[in-house]
Parts: sequence; structure tokens; C-alpha cells
Amino acid sequence: MLETVFDFGAIVVADIVLSGDNALIIGMAAAGLAPELRKKAIMFGMIVAALLRILFAIVATKLLGIPGLLLVGALLLFWVCWGLYKEIRANHDEAAAEALETADDPEQGYTGKPRRTLGQALWTITLADVSMSIDNVLAVAAIADGDTNMLVFGLGLAILLMAFAATLIMKMLTKYPWISWVGLIVLIYVACEMFYRGIWHPANGILAYLSGGA
Repeated sequence: MLETVFDFGAIVVADIVLSGDNALIIGMAAAGLAPELRKKAIMFGMIVAALLRILFAIVATKLLGIPGLLLVGALLLFWVCWGLYKEIRANHDEAAAEALETADDPEQGYTGKPRRTLGQALWTITLADVSMSIDNVLAVAAIADGDTNMLVFGLGLAILLMAFAATLIMKMLTKYPWISWVGLIVLIYVACEMFYRGIWHPANGILAYLSGGA
């Protein structure tokens, strides 16, 4: 029971701290557009982010059961942790909050004639969504460890946070930076556990696979 509560809590924290990247890229790309195009760009970014998280979740649950890929996933998650550490040090969340507010205000940001097309902004947002969706799904899938209900909860929460509370979350992380540090600690713990299982897990650990092959 206690472990389940911890896992759900870890998913909530991971979803919150990993939403910053998406929020910053979407906000910056939208703020560079003419005011009448910004809401379309933001809506597109949120929808694509949601669809990609669902797609990658389906793929991740299948692939993480393959021997060796759990270890690769752990290394990727360590890379995510390193990136998150640098972002916390650089006050990344404050920049994300400002970008979203600017994009939402027609009197801020770029207000002249369109200098870039909506298509160019959407392409930038899509590329960012791909990268950040992988990070988010990897973390949630690692914590869920095959629990479908937990995985659905984590993805649903991530999508809701991106769609309805991105600016609020960025402001909260700016005001209470300790939340980001807690999130980083949680993700490091998850990555270490994933790394351990990727090597020694009897079903899909790399050593078990090599021993069985021998």
C-alpha cells in the first residue's frame, strides 16, 4: 500500500517538473507569431503533446520488456535528470512562465506583421513535443512498472497539466523551487532503480539474458 502511494506521488511530481520543457518551447514559438495565430499554435502544441504521449506509452510498455532496453531506458532517464538539473540551475521554469504569459497576451511578444508562418511555428513545436513526450512517458512507464492503471493515471495527468495548468505550474515551480529539486531526486531514484532492474532483473535484465544465452 505504501509503495503504491509512493509510486503515484512520484508520478505526480515527475509530471509536474517535466512539463516545463514543453511549456517553454510552445510559449516561445507562439510568442513569435502574430497575436491572431498564437492560440492556434498553443492548441496545436497541446494536442500533439497529448497524442505523442499516448503513442509513446503504447510503444514503451512493449519495448521495456525486451532484455537490454530497460538498461537503455535508464541511461536515457539519467540524461533527462542531467538536463533537468541544468534547467533548475538556470531558472528555466521562470522563463517558461514568462513565455506562456507573453504568448497569451496579444499586446506582448511580437505584434507586427507575420515574420514567420504558422507552419514554421508548428514544426518547431512538434519537434519539441516529440523529445519531451519521450522523457515524460519514459519516467511514468518506469515508475508504473507494468501497472496499466498507474500508467494511464500518469499520462492522463500529464495531458491535463499541459492543457489546463501549464502557466500555473510554471509559476508554482518558480515560487517554490524546492519542488523541482524534489522532482529531480525522485527521477534520479527511478533511474537508479530502472538501471538496477535493467542489469539484474530475472525476466528482462541484461545479465539474466546473457546467462540464459550461455
